[in-house]
Amino acid sequence: MDKLLNVLTSFLVALVLVFSGCVNNQENMKVKDFGKLSDGTKVKLYTLTNENGLIMDVTNYGGIIVRLAVPDRDGHFADVVLGYDHLADYIKDTPYFGAIVGRCANRICKGKFTLEGKEYTLAINNGPNHLHGGLKGFDKAVWDAEMFKSDNGPGLKLHYLSKDGEEGYPGNLDVTVTYVLTNDNEVKINYKAVTDQPTVCNISQHSYFNLKGQGNGDILGHQIMINADNFTPVDETLIPTGQIVSVKDTPMDFTTFTAIGARVNDAYQQLKFGNGYDHNWVLNKSKEGQMSLAASVYEPTTGRVMEVWTTEPGVQFYCGNFLDGSNIGKNGKAYNFRNAFCLETQHYPDSINHPEFPSVILRPGQQYNHATTFKFKTK
Repeated sequence: MDKLLNVLTSFLVALVLVFSGCVNNQENMKVKDFGKLSDGTKVKLYTLTNENGLIMDVTNYGGIIVRLAVPDRDGHFADVVLGYDHLADYIKDTPYFGAIVGRCANRICKGKFTLEGKEYTLAINNGPNHLHGGLKGFDKAVWDAEMFKSDNGPGLKLHYLSKDGEEGYPGNLDVTVTYVLTNDNEVKINYKAVTDQPTVCNISQHSYFNLKGQGNGDILGHQIMINADNFTPVDETLIPTGQIVSVKDTPMDFTTFTAIGARVNDAYQQLKFGNGYDHNWVLNKSKEGQMSLAASVYEPTTGRVMEVWTTEPGVQFYCGNFLDGSNIGKNGKAYNFRNAFCLETQHYPDSINHPEFPSVILRPGQQYNHATTFKFKTK
């Protein structure tokens, strides 16, 4: 009888532990409706919370990071990513706020490339060039989504099949992206993709950050370090010339912490072309595919620090030069000129037309792998 009682007691304790785990999962991972597309497709909003109180909202429309609340040096939380309160605004008008961008992030010159002897023509949606996957890139796709619990925090798995011919790209590209909000105050992002035909694959995350809090003024006082001795200069349409040039003795040198606004208005041709910083930096790597520090940003008034670690060879640093106040974001805040910065980890722009750059070609039997981590801390 005592033995049976012990077995029953152990069973009940196990049930309590399982139930407690389920409750914890529900507390740390929530989902709710976020609206519908014009065709009736339902869109969800997923909320992940780590054990330190950091909160990240992600919608399966575009894989968009809608909210990311992190603490300052005094423990006060603020949402540090630009975006909207409602799905309709993302559908109507957004400069890729928080989205997964692809099939090919960044620009392709005149929307043309040749692969395996065949020329492909893509949509022109950025001056004379193709940008971030076209008219309906990954940022406008509804991804299959599933929350999960990792060893170090809650996560969200996103899956999308980009069909052969979508936006002019060849091959069926099967893509999986995972977000994990770790208990070390990191957002870990992993991208994987496979294809059934040779294609172009260069996927990135396009969050706009303001470490003072979204909508809280410009980012010119943020101090940034980019771990790169070189960058890829561009022409007047922001397409790389093919050169790789030293940052030394130029306003592009962020090898030590420098305020974003310190030299952004210098009389330097590259800054005139981009109306500020909108360029790719060639990251210092000891070996290809190495996970290493790409950039670090410090906001002095709040003490917030964001580090960017990546396996990618480049990072596009953009300082919100095309924001003009017409985007009214969360809590009714207008996003004005240089009110945010982006650090888009990726291969170089227009790499498909520059064989001297790291290749963005993915072939059957290969797997595209890309990992990036945003680490948050204070000082």
